[in-house]
Amino acid sequence: MPMTLDDFVARARTALKDHPGTDGRQMVCDLVREALADPAFVAANITDRTPERQVLYEDPELGFTVLAHAYHDAKTSGPHDHGPSWAIYGQAAGETVMTDWECLARPSEGTPGKAKRIRDYAMKPGDAYLYEPGILHSPRRDGPTRLLRIEGMNMDRVKRLPYQPVDAAA
Repeated sequence: MPMTLDDFVARARTALKDHPGTDGRQMVCDLVREALADPAFVAANITDRTPERQVLYEDPELGFTVLAHAYHDAKTSGPHDHGPSWAIYGQAAGETVMTDWECLARPSEGTPGKAKRIRDYAMKPGDAYLYEPGILHSPRRDGPTRLLRIEGMNMDRVKRLPYQPVDAAA
């Protein structure tokens, strides 16, 4: 039986309520992989008409937010974290090259943080990764991609400060 968005949300809520912290978030990451393996779930929730950021659900009690993303062209983001939140990126279609970064200095008002590249890896359809609060990463999409993403809180309401990549020798 195909997974619905309501099923996904109910299972995510249960995982996050029953297992606060990393364990619950890892359970949601596993749930994202399961949802991405369900063609009916992906077709119903992440289409070619999906905008770059579409909120599918925001939990009124726990605050986590389920999002769909569709990118029609190449798009790159610089190193960033999700402020006080965690995030799960799940690849539905296409490929995202993700870079993990080491934080050398946190940003402050008027001064960007500093980050050093650690590694790059390709996210392919069905892959999902959990990024805990403060963990720096940056996605690069060289062509059309679609993603399912979960944020610990709706990042539309969180001010984030920029990071600047620095050479490893610097």
